[in-house]
Amino acid sequence: MELFAKREKGTVSSAAPLAERMRPRGLEEFVGQEHLVGEGKVLRRAIEAGELFSFILWGPPGVGKTALAHIVASSTGAHFISFSAVLSGVKEIKEEIREAGAQLALRGRRTVLFVDEIHRFNKAQQDAFLPHVERGTIVLIGATTQNPSFEVISPLLSRVRVFVLHPLGVEELMVILRRALKDEERGLGGFRVKISEEDLRFLAQLSDGDARAALNALELAVMTTPPDAKDERVISRETIAEVAQKRILYDKDGEEHYNLISAFHKSMRGSDPDAALYWLARMLEGGEDPLWIARRMVQFASEDVGLADPQALVVAVAAAQAFQFLGQPEGELALAEAAVYLATAPKSNSVYRALGEAQRDAKEKGSLPVPLHLRNAPTRLMRELGYGREYRYPHRFPGAFLQEEYLPEEIRDRRYYRPTDRGFEREVRERLERWWKGRKG
Repeated sequence: MELFAKREKGTVSSAAPLAERMRPRGLEEFVGQEHLVGEGKVLRRAIEAGELFSFILWGPPGVGKTALAHIVASSTGAHFISFSAVLSGVKEIKEEIREAGAQLALRGRRTVLFVDEIHRFNKAQQDAFLPHVERGTIVLIGATTQNPSFEVISPLLSRVRVFVLHPLGVEELMVILRRALKDEERGLGGFRVKISEEDLRFLAQLSDGDARAALNALELAVMTTPPDAKDERVISRETIAEVAQKRILYDKDGEEHYNLISAFHKSMRGSDPDAALYWLARMLEGGEDPLWIARRMVQFASEDVGLADPQALVVAVAAAQAFQFLGQPEGELALAEAAVYLATAPKSNSVYRALGEAQRDAKEKGSLPVPLHLRNAPTRLMRELGYGREYRYPHRFPGAFLQEEYLPEEIRDRRYYRPTDRGFEREVRERLERWWKGRKG
């Protein structure tokens, strides 16, 4: 609480990182998230009315989650408690809730309990909040970079609102960076910094929507650039590139892992090789396991290309083997080649659908008996019982084909595989129509 009070008075320690010093003290300084704090939007209305309710802020790093929590608390005069789920446990939670109860009972003052990285709390720890949120002892504000649907327990999720925050745009980051360069009290205004608008925009672009990353990179660039003869610190593009250390937002164990592979799969299904290459590059840059991507391409070749191009499965498997043989970075080219091939191949999910229908019949119809003429007859008794007795060997007939019944009597008219007229399946369809002319189904 003491640190928060100091921040409100503008006396945050000068030793704090620039991103901490420049944290907005009110809505007038807050940049971005117009869908939540713009004129007439829900969070702005609540803040201006001094209304408190529990909610979770979900968004990527450096977009204002913590700042919004502080603004909500300060605007309502609430007692503010902040702790990180990385460092705290149930014991600390109970202590803070007791303090919140005392504040409410003795002073009539509500407590905002801000939990950073709430997704790191386990089920038991999240359960500890439930009765106190329900009774209003605390107003819980959680912040998370992970999808609350997966990381927050359902009972708690049903008692709070979830607000989604978006990465900041380049123009929004430019506003924040310019402000930091001019602010003499909290920012870098005390230094004579020279940086072109073009290079400042370059930094904003490299920051990937993360204001904290942008501000900390700017501070490092200034502090590591010695003043020249005019006592000016001239920031070069090379310095910006060095300190920014551009990263790709990617969580191999979280939602982004599934979002990107979904985009990759759907781009190939939609026959867009450029989009497929982009999402492939995003995953590779983010550190995804290339063999996991290769396995998904093998799956795609069977599921979405199928017999429209039987070579697709061969290409996908070959790409996986090539990567195992070459490793990175050379093996990435094989994955790219397969992605382009799959994206540009004719598409058919006929085999995928056919297998699904056959599996459904196998489950629903039970163990239908194999027709006698199709049964194996290795013993005399079996032959005497009629096993295999009327089986006709196709190779003894013209074209190695004859119309015969191969399904159980109960489902003899089922047709699972319905080839399309795309790619190689056109030839398959014509062949089947020629062979089974007049067949039902």
